[in-house]
Amino acid sequence: MNIATRPGSGKVTVPDVLSRKFHSPENSTEKNQKITCLTAYDYPTARLLDEAGVDILLVGDSLGMAVLGYESTIPVTLDEILHHLRAVRRGTRRVLLVADMPFGSFHVSVEESIRNAVRLVKEGGAEAVKVEGGERRVELISRLVEAEIPVMGHVGLTPQSVNAMGGFHVQGKTEEASRQIERDARAVEAAGAFSVVLESMPREVAARITEKLRIPTIGIGAGPDCDGQVLVFHDLVGLTTGHVPKFVRRYANLSGEIARAVSEYCDDVRAGRYPADAESYHSPQEVHEASPARERP
Repeated sequence: MNIATRPGSGKVTVPDVLSRKFHSPENSTEKNQKITCLTAYDYPTARLLDEAGVDILLVGDSLGMAVLGYESTIPVTLDEILHHLRAVRRGTRRVLLVADMPFGSFHVSVEESIRNAVRLVKEGGAEAVKVEGGERRVELISRLVEAEIPVMGHVGLTPQSVNAMGGFHVQGKTEEASRQIERDARAVEAAGAFSVVLESMPREVAARITEKLRIPTIGIGAGPDCDGQVLVFHDLVGLTTGHVPKFVRRYANLSGEIARAVSEYCDDVRAGRYPADAESYHSPQEVHEASPARERP
């Protein structure tokens, strides 16, 4: 097993991720295992995922929908990302920690965008930042890399562009649209990004891009041919409410388990079964014997 993916060993770095570009399921070796990535928004989740062997943790602006109750990622602020990023940082030792640059944090000027990215690294502990967009982000990505801030790109369906795109729809379904995604991915690579997320596109489009790029592709709703995969943690473990995308595979149903546990707790409290004597503290014998007996009413 690759040292970068074995729980409790080896720090995952940007060069490690770059070295994982070429993979072969039939001949899995230290340098060609596919990359695993999940979102995390709090300390206990980060610690569990770090110890479980995930390669990359993303403090994504998906936290707006997953844990803050927003209808999209657009309302998420830089301060909210920083708050959750610090918590995740405290829970990690081994993974590569990436932070999303939320909507509005890189749209005014390159200089302000760099300042915001520096905050994510300096104050939040991020080891890289993720920027949505392709050709339009070339200058920004280049300047961030020049400032020694590693960048993960993100093309295809970019959730921060939901208003311009008219909703969360699969991208690249026409020849021209697929070619634009490829141009975006190539632009991200040329600007110096160390990897790129391909979101919600036909498998064939993602496969073509993956074959042509020198940097790893990380898919979400982009089929199995990418160099790695990312999912929202809450989707994976069944904590999501509402619509679940087609590409999500639920590996657990924690919402059902939580509902069952809470219902059982409420029943036990109401029936006087919790707490039991074994779950209660007791006075030392001498204190108990010296205390006056309670008068019965």
